[in-house]
This record gives sequence, C-alpha cells and structure tokens, in this order.
Amino acid sequence: MPSRYTEPVIDRLISLLTEIRDQAVALARLHAGEVTRAHPDLRISAANLIHYLALRNHDIRGLQRELAALGLSSLGRTEAHALDGIDAVLAALHRIAGRPMTRTPDEEPPVDLRGGAALLRRHTEQLLGPRPSSRFVRIMVTMPTAAATDCNLVRDLIRAGMGVCRINSAHDDPQTWEAMIRHVREAARELERPCRILMDLAGPKLRTGPIEQLYHVSKCRPRKNIRGIVTQPGRVWLTPSAAPSSPQFAVDVTWPVDRSLLAAAEAGDDVELSDCRGKRRLLHVVATGPQGCVAETVKTIYVESGTTLALRRGGRVKREGRIGKLPPVEEFIQLRKHDTLLLTGPGTLGRPAVLGGDGSVISPPRVSCTLPDVLTDVGVGHRVFFDDGKIGGVVLRAEPEELLVEITHTPAGGTKLRADKGINFPDSSLRLPSLTDKDLVDLDFAAGKADLVGLSFVRSADDVHRLRVELSKRGGGHLGILLKIETKQAFDRLPQLLLAGLQSSPIGVMVARGDLGVEVGFERLAEVQEEILWLCEAAHIPVIWATQVLETLARTGMPSRAEVTDAAMSMQAECVMLNKGPYIVEAVSFLRNILRRMENHRHKKRSLLRRLSVSRLDSQESPNKH
Repeated sequence: MPSRYTEPVIDRLISLLTEIRDQAVALARLHAGEVTRAHPDLRISAANLIHYLALRNHDIRGLQRELAALGLSSLGRTEAHALDGIDAVLAALHRIAGRPMTRTPDEEPPVDLRGGAALLRRHTEQLLGPRPSSRFVRIMVTMPTAAATDCNLVRDLIRAGMGVCRINSAHDDPQTWEAMIRHVREAARELERPCRILMDLAGPKLRTGPIEQLYHVSKCRPRKNIRGIVTQPGRVWLTPSAAPSSPQFAVDVTWPVDRSLLAAAEAGDDVELSDCRGKRRLLHVVATGPQGCVAETVKTIYVESGTTLALRRGGRVKREGRIGKLPPVEEFIQLRKHDTLLLTGPGTLGRPAVLGGDGSVISPPRVSCTLPDVLTDVGVGHRVFFDDGKIGGVVLRAEPEELLVEITHTPAGGTKLRADKGINFPDSSLRLPSLTDKDLVDLDFAAGKADLVGLSFVRSADDVHRLRVELSKRGGGHLGILLKIETKQAFDRLPQLLLAGLQSSPIGVMVARGDLGVEVGFERLAEVQEEILWLCEAAHIPVIWATQVLETLARTGMPSRAEVTDAAMSMQAECVMLNKGPYIVEAVSFLRNILRRMENHRHKKRSLLRRLSVSRLDSQESPNKH
C-alpha cells in the first residue's frame, strides 16, 4: 500500500468523517419538527439543508486536502446531497481499508447526487417556468413603464430570451401594471414561449425625505470647443408666463416672461438683463412666433424668478418685463468627510448647513428619514449609509427623534446627498413591518394577476409566515414566493428563512446585491453571495442573481469588461435579473448568448471539462519556429 494509504491515515479520516456524519444526523433529529412542518414535497430538501448546515459547521479544509491527495471527493460539491456525499467518501475509505461500512436504516441519506440535482430542477420549473430550450438559466427583466403601451417592446424581450417579467410595485400604478401583464400574456401566447410574472412588493424602504427648495434658478450656457471658442450659442425659449407653451424650436431651456414683452419682440432685438451674479448679459432674438420667441447667448447666464428684462432695439429700450416663476432647483446637501449630519423624522424638510459670516458651521445640515420609527432602533457607534453606500457615517448621538451622524467616507472632494436616496443601518436590528399598508393593497392586485410575489427586506421567519397568511386571505396561496435577501439581518438568518420558505411551494431566493453589498460591505459581497448559493442549493431552492447585471449595456448599449465577467459568473444561479434601460432588448440577447456559452464550461460551481479548441499542439505555431 502506498504511504499515503497507510492504515492510521485512513482510520483517522474515517473517524473524522463519521463524527461529522453523526452530528449531521443528530442535528436533523433535533430539528425534526422543522422537517415535518415543511411542505410534503419539500421535506427531503429541508432534511438535506440541515445535514449541510451540520457539515458546514466544521472547518474541513485540512480534511479536503487529504481527501484530494487520495484521489477522493473533497466534499466541495455536496450541497444538494450532503449526507450521501459524506457516505460516498466514507464508502471509498472503507474499501481502501478493506473493511465493510455499516449504518442503520434510519440513517439513510434523504437524497443522492442525482436526486438532489433533479429536485433543484423541478423546484426551479415550478417557480420560474419550463427550462428554455438552449440553456438552464432563466432571464428576468424589470418592466419599464413603456411596456404598458408598447406591446412590440414586450414581444421583443420575450423573443430575445426573457422568461420572467418583474413588475416593481414601487413604481407606476395598478392600471399600468395590468397593461404590462396583458402585453406579456399576449406576447407569450403568440410566440409560444412561457413567461412568468413576478409582482415585487416595495416593502419598507428607508429613504431620505424632501429637501427644502430655496431657489428657482435656471442656467443657459453656450457650447465651446477645447480652445474655449463658442461653437453653438445657448438657446432660450421665451414664452408667456400666463399661458406657457412648448418650444417650437430646438432650445436648451424655457423661461416664462411677460406677454407684453413678447408681443413687442422682433427678430434682431436684444434682451438685456443682470443675472444672479450681477453680470450684464444680452440675449439676441433670432426667431419669433405666436407662442413666444427664441433668443441666443454666447455667454453663460443664471436667472431666477423675478429677474428684470429690457427689450432693446437700435440701442433704445422698447419694453421691460420680468421672468416669471421658474421651477425649483433640485436641492442637495454637500457632504465631506468629518462633516456632521442630523437625521430626523419626516416632519422637517432637509437643508444644507447654516454657515456664519466667517464660514463656520452654525447649524449642521439635516435630512429626514421616511420611516422615523427606526431611529429608536439605532445606537451610538452604529454605521449608517446613504445612496447605495456612496456616503457612510457613524452615529455620534442617538435620540428617539434624531440621530447625529459623523460622515466617515465620501468620494474624494465630497459628494451631494439628495432626496429619495436609500438609507441603510447594517449594525441595527430594525423593527420594521414585513408588509407595509401599500404592500397589502398591492397584494390584492398580485393575488389575481401574478405568478410570483417578491418579499422585499425580509428579515425573519415571521415575515415569511405573514406573507403566506396574507396571500391565503386573498386566494393567492398558490403563488410562488421570492425571498429577497438584501439586509445583513436576512443573511445572518438565512437558514431560518429557508426553512420557513420550505413550508410552502414553490419558493425561491433573490440575491439583491445592491442593498446587500451596502449592508455587509462590498469587500464581503462575493463571499456572501457564494454562501447564499451554497445554502439555497442545499435546500434545492432556485436563486435569482440580481442588481447591476449588464447595467452599462442596458443603459448605454456597450458593456464594460467587468460586467461581462459578472454576467458569466451569474450562471451559478438559476435565474439572472436585468434592469430596464434603453438597450434592454440587446442586453437580454447578449446575456442569453453568454449563458448558453458558459453552460458548456460550467454547471453551478463545477467545471465541465469539454474538449478545448486550444488543446491541440499540432494546431499551434511551433515555439521554435522563429
């Protein structure tokens, strides 16, 4: 026997694996109630998940290296058949040792390798529909508003490869959603390609509240070349304040002005003004019409409501007037590292810092939070992030109705915080409702129209149970449920969430990588999404890989190299979600081709050793040819 097959080595490995196996069986017995509560079709999956959790409760990296050195399975691909995978290695070790392997009938694995893979396939079909003919991984697309009026867009998406349509209930309205669904059903029937419909509940999304709008300012500027020479003047549409009309010419901005000034204007006149900065500026009238006139400028102009205008012809003032009410400028709060920020309830408008004459801060900037109840759940030292993690801070002072936050990181030079931007508290146990009042109203719609419901910001098993109860009340107990993992709390409680989800069929998980990346830290996102994939495969639950997949392609028509690699890695999941954009049809087609090619190389995390076209030495140029 070679030295690596020595009896003490084999005996030690058998002992280690037997101990792990015994603990897996014991854990399943301890949680037998969880298995019993699972849906009858999912009890095998619940048992396998518990066995896998027991296996992953050990650091087996050393054991894996020793098994690999013996040419045996290193247990790295046993998610879908955990106990059977352990038994296969134990059987091989016993054969090497030359002695029989024994086990009692009540300790038989609930599922083997083929059975585990078959269960995942079946559960995926139940939730997401039949497998596309050319690939295993499905494609989900978030519906743009245009899908309610453009049936050709929906048809093109399904033809390109969309198999699941996502309707985000945080946007649009039931009338728009119904039109989207009608177009999806009609196109799917016409093309004879199934397409499931996901109604994604908005959930208790934390956002910044409105910011005080102090200024009604408009800016017009010419275009210049690299040498600063004007190549195209700025163009303004001047229209009556009392009855403004849409521009009749191509312009950059629209300004409402007194009708009497417009009535007197002729092509060739000048409009003189002193702008917000006190700089004298001239606009040259180039065209007039019954609803207004077009004027051009070769210098940048800032105007505000009430700015005085003088119409001049031949050096003489012909008429005076004023700029009417301009729309408010979207305000923002400028934040830099080490600044402080007050986070308050929704009763007050946000505003920038109040500064003294010497530039010192008299009062720090403030912004409100749309869900004020969470402020009582946040403590001193807890982290807070804004705008998808672009701004981060730490709580210095925590009061029931107000938090004082020190900004700890921003982009270089600072950045702007605007209204309606996301807020994350990764260190805080937030007592948020799993379903908001709006969600319950939207469930009334989803129960009769959708195939699946997405539970946003799920945090506990109770959240899952409540959704199931509310669906049953509405006759929607047959709908699939998609658990969106987008908070640190959800990730930390993933086993409990999966076991709660297995109590109904069908069930799936979405890895919402946007909020999740902020919550767990972007440096941990890759490992976290890997762990979610492992646990879901152990539970035979399909996974949707979501957020920013081919986002640049969908938005601009050209993908980045990094996102192409990300899209290729997404084939570890059962479905990939794309967000809307002007080039979304092209993005779906591009993703479909990536997935089809990658499935020749990989299945889940296992490499498939297909013949490589680069493996023939006789087809290569000789290294000594030159």
